[in-house]
Amino acid sequence: MAVQVFWFLPTHGDSRYLGSAEGARAVDLAYLQQVAGAADALGYEGVLIPTGRSCEDPWVVASSLIGATKRLKFLVAVRPGLHQPSLAARMAATFDRLSGGRLLVNLVTGGDRAELEGDGVFLDHAARYEQSAEFIRIWRELIARSHEGQGFDYDGAHLQVKGAKLLFPPVQRPHPPVWFGGSSEAAHELAAEQVERYLTWGETPDEVAKKLADVRARAERKGRRVEFGIRLHVIVRETEEEAWRAADALISRVDDATVLRAQEAFARMDSEGQRRMAALHRKGASRSREALEISPNLWAGVGLVRGGAGTALVGDPRQVAERINEYAALGIDAFILSGYPHLEEAYRFAELVFPLLPRQVRERLGGGSLTGPFGEVVANVDAPSRLLSQS
Repeated sequence: MAVQVFWFLPTHGDSRYLGSAEGARAVDLAYLQQVAGAADALGYEGVLIPTGRSCEDPWVVASSLIGATKRLKFLVAVRPGLHQPSLAARMAATFDRLSGGRLLVNLVTGGDRAELEGDGVFLDHAARYEQSAEFIRIWRELIARSHEGQGFDYDGAHLQVKGAKLLFPPVQRPHPPVWFGGSSEAAHELAAEQVERYLTWGETPDEVAKKLADVRARAERKGRRVEFGIRLHVIVRETEEEAWRAADALISRVDDATVLRAQEAFARMDSEGQRRMAALHRKGASRSREALEISPNLWAGVGLVRGGAGTALVGDPRQVAERINEYAALGIDAFILSGYPHLEEAYRFAELVFPLLPRQVRERLGGGSLTGPFGEVVANVDAPSRLLSQS
């Protein structure tokens, strides 16, 4: 099965070391254009733009990058409780038209109660998922009807519209694909009923298989088919030893007090997915490889201080490709990856791992090159051969 590989835009900042300002990079338009442009030119399918109070606004960021990219897709969040579905539909349709059909929509319910309350959302976990289901029903129906110029009414427990109508439809029919992630039963039910692709964070293959089987079965009972994706970090080097040294370096500036503060903050969230991430690294009791490698080449060190996706694939190119293929065998065909710093690691992963994956390769951007596509001429005489890594 061919896999699609996506990258990540670090709109909350970028760095070489987690939890430290050492070697850190501020977010500005020029840097985001560099990362997005690299992902576009290297052949990544698209980019995920994160959402939340720690990030720049994803819709503004995505819009600013339309002209800086050519084929790159943008996975952009809608937030029930912050957006109204009719406004979100107009935003999505506008972006899809202006980008030439390059929008993917990420439905985000949210799991940080303190952040949600700061944004004016005071619903409990169950009610938030009820609201999210109503939101995306309205959103989908409004866009689907826009192609025929129709409007509609909806009267739900949390959301109501009367005579809702979208005058200018998007490029994609019936609507831009909706992606969604969540680990609770309510999240699985919403995914089975409403979305095109269900996303999981990087748990062990056994645990991921259970989640996918549950969502797949729920969808089949509703007469639907759902596709699957996974969100992971990646630390790949030419040798396994180099990769693990890089993993150790990534958390080398984090002290115990920082880990404790982060874990206390995660514990206050009512997100089932965050609870599962925090459980993977045994609350940071040990930072040894033995404690944090929870499955072959799957490392939970990122989650010591980073919320959300907290695991990374660590290894040489063939090991990382093998782990990706293991997830693909479960039915996952979309991989959203990231690495620190995001610009250099986008190149590193593409150069080392892309040749080893069953990808549906896109045509590279740009025209011909005077010296050839791979490397520098040797001794002013010979163009270098392209050899696949045997590591």
